[in-house]
Amino acid sequence: QVQLVESGGGLVQPGESLRLSCATSGSVISAYAMDWYRQAPGEERALVATIAPDEVAHYADPVRGRFTISRDATKNTVYLQMNSLKPDDTALYYCHTVIYSNGWVEYWGQGTQVTVSS
Repeated sequence: QVQLVESGGGLVQPGESLRLSCATSGSVISAYAMDWYRQAPGEERALVATIAPDEVAHYADPVRGRFTISRDATKNTVYLQMNSLKPDDTALYYCHTVIYSNGWVEYWGQGTQVTVSS
């Protein structure tokens, strides 16, 4: 069973930065795409960023140029560096992946809260 453990959320002022972490197994981050999603109150969960095994990354329009997704295989960890944070970035942020184990299986982290407010 795959487990994703997130950390790094908190309360910051607009313009400040946070780095989120998602700890997982090395077999997952080396062989499958890893994603960050977010969900604001009253809204649907939305994709923020994704990184493929070949390190190619893609970003949602609202965060492109401000957020960076990366992975460190030696630490079995995926990161989301969030710069120039805005109040609209306030949400629960989730780590996510889909792996193949006698079929494709989806996994989610528990979520970490990011609040951007003055």
